[in-house]
Amino acid sequence: MNSPDLFFLVAAALIALLVMVVVIKTAVVVPQRDAYVIQRLGRFSRTLEAGFHFLIPFIDRVAYRHTLKEQVMDVASQTCITKDNIAVEIDGVLYL
Repeated sequence: MNSPDLFFLVAAALIALLVMVVVIKTAVVVPQRDAYVIQRLGRFSRTLEAGFHFLIPFIDRVAYRHTLKEQVMDVASQTCITKDNIAVEIDGVLYL
């Protein structure tokens, strides 16, 4: 191979790589029970629900991935004394 052929081969490989990166950054699939927050140039743009979406590459980006599934948090037990001097221990569960 001579030098011009090698140059065009490397240039074609770089262009193909750039096209692949643009295609990967364009298509976004949001799973069920998830929501994605999209920023356009660093500012809030919109929220994507479940499904297939297109973004503008290098302009839009997924800033945050939020799950909409029910989350359970255990609250540690706490002891308190009532007005009539009875000790009561309370614990709980939070559903977010």
